[in-house]
This record gives sequence, C-alpha cells and structure tokens, in this order.
Amino acid sequence: MTYTAVIFGGPSPEHDVSILTGLQAARELARSGHDVAALYWSKAGDWYRVRPDLEGSDFVQGVPGAAEPVQLVVAPGGGFVTAKKGLWSKASPIDVDVAVVCCHGGPGEDGSLQAALDLAGVAYTGPTVAGAALGMDKFAFGAAVAAAGLPALPRLLLTESAGPGALRGPCIVKPRFGGSSIGIEVVDSFETALALRNTSAHLRAGAVVEPYLPQSFDLNVAVRLAPTPQVSAVERPVRSGGAILGYADKYAGGEGMVSAPRELPAKIGDDERAAIVDMALAVAQLCGVRGVQRVDFLSDDGKLYVNEINTVPGSLAKHLWVEPEVPFATLLADMVAEAKAKPSTAWTTAGSDGSALRSAGAIAGKLS
Repeated sequence: MTYTAVIFGGPSPEHDVSILTGLQAARELARSGHDVAALYWSKAGDWYRVRPDLEGSDFVQGVPGAAEPVQLVVAPGGGFVTAKKGLWSKASPIDVDVAVVCCHGGPGEDGSLQAALDLAGVAYTGPTVAGAALGMDKFAFGAAVAAAGLPALPRLLLTESAGPGALRGPCIVKPRFGGSSIGIEVVDSFETALALRNTSAHLRAGAVVEPYLPQSFDLNVAVRLAPTPQVSAVERPVRSGGAILGYADKYAGGEGMVSAPRELPAKIGDDERAAIVDMALAVAQLCGVRGVQRVDFLSDDGKLYVNEINTVPGSLAKHLWVEPEVPFATLLADMVAEAKAKPSTAWTTAGSDGSALRSAGAIAGKLS
C-alpha cells in the first residue's frame, strides 16, 4: 500500500504545536480518502508510526502507547522503514508517495529534515532546504528583504562588537534561528539585550535586535504559488496585552493557530490590503515558496514593514483562507500535487568529467 505520510513533532520548542498541526492534517487527509501514515518525531529525535486518529492529549506523556518504532534511512532508495523487532527480522519499508511536513521550528523547519528527505528521495511539501534555512534565519531573511527593496526594519546581529550605539532606545531581541515568538523580548537598551543573550537558551545560537515600535500591530497573510499565485485574507492577531504578539497569543487556545483570537478579515483599507498582497507575493518569489506559507507584517502609523516568513505555519494557515475561501482539503491536495510535480531539488554532475582527476598527478606529491 502507498501512503501519504504526515510528519510532525521533532526536537523543537514548538514540538507540541507541531503535533496539533500534524493531527489536523492527518485527519483531513484520511477524510479525503488518503491512506495516511502518521509519523511522529519525538523530542529525543526518535521516529514512530502512530495512529492518525490520536488526540493531542495522547502525547502529553511522550510517545503514545502502541507506537511503532520506525527509522529514516538517508540513502538512495531509502525513506521510512519499520525498525527491526528481532535478531533475524528485516526492516520493512513504508511506501510513502509524499510526506506532508507539519514540523514547526528546530530541525523540522530549518532545512535539516528537508535535506534528509532529499537524500532519501522522499517527496515532501513545504519549503526546500534553502527556503527553510532562509526563513528560519531572521538576519539573513531581513537582509534578503531589504536587498529586494521591500520595506523592513533595520535588523542587526547582537554581538559585543556592535556596541551600544548600534541601536538606541527600546528594542526587540529575537533568536536569530527560531520562530513563533519563543525567546523574543522587549528590552530597554542594547546592554540589556546583550545580557539577555548570555542567559537565554533560545538566544545562545545567535540573536538579532531591531527597533521596538510600541504603537505597531501585526498583520499576517498566507501565500501560495501553486496551483496559481494566491494570497489569503489579511488577519490582525489580537495581543493579550503584552508588548508583542507572544507564543501564548498564538497557540494557547488548544487548536494551534486556529483558536487564536484575531480580526479576520482585518479592518484595513483597500490600499493597505493591496500593498500587503503585492509584498507577500514578492516575498514568496524571493523565498521560492512551496506549499502554504505565512508572511507577517508590522503596521505602524500607516507604514508597512515585512517582518518574517513562516515556512511551515501553525495549522498550515488553513484558517486564513476565508477570502478567497479555500477548504483545508483543497489546500492539502494542492500541496501534495505540487510536491509530486515539482521536486524540491535536482542535483547534477554536469562538468564532473574526470579532467581534473586526470591532470591532478600524484596526491603524494601535493603533500610534500
């Protein structure tokens, strides 16, 4: 039997939310007639096959009961296989036609999982290796947006060498590699930001700082390029009273992004809506969007700034498609079709004709 796999979980701070997204996708695919293989990536990095009809509560204590250990074989002709159960048993391959990636943050969204699936020859939805890495790197993404001529706040690497004069007044500190508001803080000075970097587990791998705009608010849209370029309704997420849109604002409602409070469609003017659509499509082209991704903006006193791209958004941004209305089943079907029709990578050995080897001479001579 050939399966549509749904991959979720992973060793990431967003592990729990990824489970919710994965279970939503697995149920909808099963309801649409797919034979679903639900593949759970544990916090410890192990893989398991679980029932696609489980609830989020089944994962509270870790790996659910009756979960079947599996392995991801990263080699030509590899993929997911059931783990050996005894000395003489053989690993049995799981015939996966395409994998729907529902991992948020960490190695599931930074390109690590995507690279493994590429090497294993498994077709998958969502960003490519390069797209995932760019979306997860806030400094590189900000630089790419600015280089493309799109409006963005100045974003600096947080280092001792930058000096306190690099950014004055209140600023936002963000993990360079991360998402969904985890580890993000508003601080009163550059010195405070530097001290925070040395104490926060989320900032140790790198951090960026940017100006804090106290009157600004968030505006988000989902965007996809297949089957045709399309942008969802604009949402204005509702903050719980904090200085920024926090992790709890987005995910504490119990269903991932679906249950978060919001104004949808956002009450904005036609000109602002048109500008957001144009910029979202420009970002999609810049990042080579695959599947459905979410582009986040800041609006401040009539000015719009591109903030971030979320390459695997919570609930796969299914809740944003109200104008135009696109059912979740259609979004998933289009993502699966795109993954099958447009491989995430195409390597070539053109140019490797042996001429460099023939003219190289003896290696021993090059070491003397």
